[in-house]
Amino acid sequence: MIKKLAALSFLAIQPAMAADNDFDTAYQSISEADLKVHVKEIAADKYMGRLPTGPGEKLLLDYLTKQFTSYGFVPGNGDSFLQPVDLVEITAADDQVLTIGGKDYQYRKDMVMGTSRTSEFEEIKDSELVFVGYGINAPEYDWNDYAGIDMKGKTAVILVNDPGFESGDASKFQGKTMTYYGRWTYKYEEASRQGAAGAIIIHEDAPASYPWSVVENSWTGPQYGLFKADGNKARVNVEGWVQASVARELFSKAGLNFAKLKQQAMSKPTNVDLGDLTATVKVKSTVKPSKSYNFIATLPGTKRPDEHVIYTAHWDHIGVDKNKKGDQIYNGAHDNATGIGGVLEIAQAFSTLKNKPERSVSILAVTAEEQGLLGSKYYAQNPIIPLTKTVANINMDSLNVLGKVKEISVQGKGKSEMDNYLATAVKKQDRTLIEGDNPSAGYYYRSDHFNFAKVGIPALYAGGGATPIDAKTAEYRKKMSLIVRGCYHQPCDKYRESWDLSGAQQDVQLFFDVGYQIANDDKWPAWSKGAEFKRPSK
Repeated sequence: MIKKLAALSFLAIQPAMAADNDFDTAYQSISEADLKVHVKEIAADKYMGRLPTGPGEKLLLDYLTKQFTSYGFVPGNGDSFLQPVDLVEITAADDQVLTIGGKDYQYRKDMVMGTSRTSEFEEIKDSELVFVGYGINAPEYDWNDYAGIDMKGKTAVILVNDPGFESGDASKFQGKTMTYYGRWTYKYEEASRQGAAGAIIIHEDAPASYPWSVVENSWTGPQYGLFKADGNKARVNVEGWVQASVARELFSKAGLNFAKLKQQAMSKPTNVDLGDLTATVKVKSTVKPSKSYNFIATLPGTKRPDEHVIYTAHWDHIGVDKNKKGDQIYNGAHDNATGIGGVLEIAQAFSTLKNKPERSVSILAVTAEEQGLLGSKYYAQNPIIPLTKTVANINMDSLNVLGKVKEISVQGKGKSEMDNYLATAVKKQDRTLIEGDNPSAGYYYRSDHFNFAKVGIPALYAGGGATPIDAKTAEYRKKMSLIVRGCYHQPCDKYRESWDLSGAQQDVQLFFDVGYQIANDDKWPAWSKGAEFKRPSK
């Protein structure tokens, strides 16, 4: 009898052991070497900076089709891997001049102006300037910078980030942690809702979390928006940025102290006319309707194929700037050839499983992230997989190229039960799960997972950490981190043979583990009680 029970016990644990071995084999198949192959390929010059609708798009989509097909993934949109995204390409002319108080401010050097309207000509002419603090209307925070003013025909001058950022006052919004109200996208949207003719954001490195060169490179040249039949007329006529030095000069001309008004705006809702100063700028644009594509591939689930775990990464970057001397191609190796390389490795790992997951696993490579998360926004508004059948989202953007670290950093830590699955995965690597660094930069609102969160899908965005695994990695990180930071949205964001992607490999293994857990779990991950998001009703 004892022998029989022992035999039964052995038979009972065999499937579990087989399942563990199956998972471990897939997990270990994610390699640094293969990740490097993908990143090097995707960041190659032949893709011409992966501008949406540009010459490199078809080449990139063909590469993805070939790879995912080889992994046994099937088209995610009926019989196609592609989801068409109707865009409008708007390229502002370089000869624009912003005139305020009798002085002309120069394009790129002092300011960058443009329009989100589908229009070849937009302007603000002698438009009164109103400083509206942080440009926020948030009833839940009892805050309205537009209270008591009529913005019709006027131009809003706006601080970037949230009131709590520089003051450090935790009672203001979320203190140093940026909310969506701190994002430039929100500020233009709110100025438009207020009926303003123009919206100008004052750039400062720290609250923006990037230098002026990013504004100069990212918001010049071709800009994209989602196609709207009305030409997007609900948007302000002209929107853009000015250097902080320009703002200080303007406030001084108006007899105002910029530093004092900024301090006031941190503590309470603020709006102040800039005296008799008015703004005039003419924006001439080349407008071209265009079509780009999201890419979606699916590994069908074995028991619940209609329920999907969706991985996302954006395939696009900035393209080519022919006005630059020297290197003109924005290869986007870190941002985001690494993320696309990561989802390719995850697809390969799932294909290695002998026992495929119970739920379907879909990989969504989205377009036009650099233009304001447009590809993921379009998908969220036009989902191929019903939102009520979308279990979770795991997003990968700019993976760790700085070697192995002791932590995994989670943007928006505590927002959902996705953290619990990640915590389980982290234990296997003997690492620690921590809050994302620099929460004041608002990274949870700055990548494609945010559009999933907005429609109620629990979304995970994590990566890297700060503590190197050993002294050798620490020395490498010191040197490479300066290069990576300086090359953000610059032509020097190229693939480097010297990159240590062992940390990225570990993170990709974590993300595979999280997706595997969710794809086989009986439950759906839920939002935390205090989160600002809710699942869509079934």
